[in-house]
Amino acid sequence: MKLLNSKLAKYTAPQEAQAAGVYPYFRAISSEQEPEVIINGRKVLMFGSNCYSGLVSDPRIKEAAIEATRKYGTGCAGSPFLNGTLDLHKELEAAIADYIGKEDVMIYSTGFEVNLGVVSCLTGREDYIIWDEQDHASIIEGRRLSFSQSLKYKHNDMESLEKQLQKCAPDKVKLIVTDGVFSMEGDVANLPKIVELAKQYNASVMVDEAHGIGVFGEGGRGTCDHYGVTKDVDLIMGTFSKSFASLGGFIATDKEITNFLRHHSRSYIFTASITPASTAAALKAIEIMKSEPWRQEQLWANTEMALEGFRNMGCEIGHTSTPIIPLYIRDNFKTFQITRDLFEEGVFVNPVVSPAVAPHDTLIRFSLMATHTKEQVAVALEKIQKVFRAHDLIP
Repeated sequence: MKLLNSKLAKYTAPQEAQAAGVYPYFRAISSEQEPEVIINGRKVLMFGSNCYSGLVSDPRIKEAAIEATRKYGTGCAGSPFLNGTLDLHKELEAAIADYIGKEDVMIYSTGFEVNLGVVSCLTGREDYIIWDEQDHASIIEGRRLSFSQSLKYKHNDMESLEKQLQKCAPDKVKLIVTDGVFSMEGDVANLPKIVELAKQYNASVMVDEAHGIGVFGEGGRGTCDHYGVTKDVDLIMGTFSKSFASLGGFIATDKEITNFLRHHSRSYIFTASITPASTAAALKAIEIMKSEPWRQEQLWANTEMALEGFRNMGCEIGHTSTPIIPLYIRDNFKTFQITRDLFEEGVFVNPVVSPAVAPHDTLIRFSLMATHTKEQVAVALEKIQKVFRAHDLIP
């Protein structure tokens, strides 16, 4: 056996979980990702999706994707830098710029590539990237690739953020990067205070709106819109793979910044463009989200119902106030056990264990969609109460 294979063969955690009957990953779904999905021939309630708008199987979006495929084909066969820019891509960029409220937009192939390609190249060796310790992995990877000085502040702790800003040379670029909604904990960044500190210390701000779009703000425009700080936030990142029911991502900002990124961001220049189908699907999703406010209203009704239910049954849910609800287990193996037991009860949820979180912070991630019915939420709460009691997590 070669040395590489020999080294990697020592990683046996998946096999051990499989042998214990608790391996929770790569569960193959054989239906549309509706509030109810089919896995291994049986229906289960889906409370593990990120499509907060519930649009992922909307027939209007499907039709838009089909029509784009008929016109443009299945792919672009190149990066946007060379042969991969379609007029459809330009139409989507303009639509997002108008929707978000920024001067210009760039489309990337995935949301991960946005953060990777933007955070890694915007600042120089003598500059600073200042980031929340709970930022998404894509932000972490972006700052690792950057030559800039990296300063981490405690999660959503504005005193900690200010202390890090005070360490920075006043004449160097300072970029504060934060999630708008934190993807595992479900809590919301203190954007008003972040903007205030950015102004005080002459820093720029980048907000990842992957889990804020479709949830917060007018027409689902995100947390920046919700707090009224869109003009004060320099860069707004978003993804198409959640509420936009597609695949890809974007950065919305000023033209001076996009001009630089278009010619320096490696994950943009050296990756093929998103497909015509994905582009058209995202375009249609924006149109629907702006015209159907009931989706946000229903999403928040479902969220309030679930939050109240979990609090009443005594679950530990942290500081969440969003459709992302962490149910803390604080034990890796037990988190896997509970995921399995809930699946057997007909409820699909996602386990979040180390190294994604600290070992003492492991959790079940319960997420809601606009298209869940009250009855489905009630059934899920009932099943979770049953399983959690069996594991002595609640009274």
